[in-house]
Amino acid sequence: MELDPEHASATNNTDKLSPSTVRRYLTVLQSIFNAAYKLELIATNPAKGDKLTIPRVVNPKIEIFTKDEAAEMLNCLTEEDLPFQTYIQLAIITGAGRGEMAALKFSDFDFDNGRLTISRAAIKVSGQPIQIKPPKDYEVLTVTVSKHCIELVKMLKAQRAQERHLLGTKWAGYEWLFTQWNGEIMNPQTPTKQFRQFLKRHGLKHRKLHSLRHTSATLLLYGGVNIRQVQARLGHSEIETTQKYLHYLSDADAEAANILTNMIEEDESHHIDIGMAQ
Repeated sequence: MELDPEHASATNNTDKLSPSTVRRYLTVLQSIFNAAYKLELIATNPAKGDKLTIPRVVNPKIEIFTKDEAAEMLNCLTEEDLPFQTYIQLAIITGAGRGEMAALKFSDFDFDNGRLTISRAAIKVSGQPIQIKPPKDYEVLTVTVSKHCIELVKMLKAQRAQERHLLGTKWAGYEWLFTQWNGEIMNPQTPTKQFRQFLKRHGLKHRKLHSLRHTSATLLLYGGVNIRQVQARLGHSEIETTQKYLHYLSDADAEAANILTNMIEEDESHHIDIGMAQ
């Protein structure tokens, strides 16, 4: 079995194993030792939790684009090529992950009703071809997308048709939206580098590509969308996953309160100055 790059490098140096990786390995070992114990092949289970010191997993801080940052980024998109524009717009509108984005086909779109069905994801393991698998949690999602996104997808479809015509028999595509030069499915890791270069080129603050998914969830909640609707739209199996975004709303509310306070204090100060002048 070939490991992905992260795990492959980790196995070469145990000091680099992250707590989450250690826990994943431990889960497998505990299952094996537990089965051996039940079959009386071993006297005790050496992988029991109370016998081990397990590193604590620290959840990384969620990165998002604020409303102003998102607006500025989308404005800069107009200078980029059509496939990249379409990718970023869809990523924000749908909140889909990069694997799901890479595996989108034109047939997934209901152009008349402005709907998109997400039913597959692409994965790329080092040294192996791109593979297609079911989406996360095997959850097929159908979401509404904006008219602007639908128009971008239609234009991209026309562009792909022209590329297919020019390449003729060299075209190897199967209706993928995001492709390599010959129509084959795009490596799902490619947009990560493209996004980093895009932000740098326009002088925008660096954020990871996955932050677009977090931004989508946060902007929906900020706009007043019910948390259950956001959970369904992003395909979260547990409501707790969606609730982690709520503290950003508290931060925004606190910021709004500070702005109002400053405005009131400045206004009161202005009236005082006028009174003293009289």
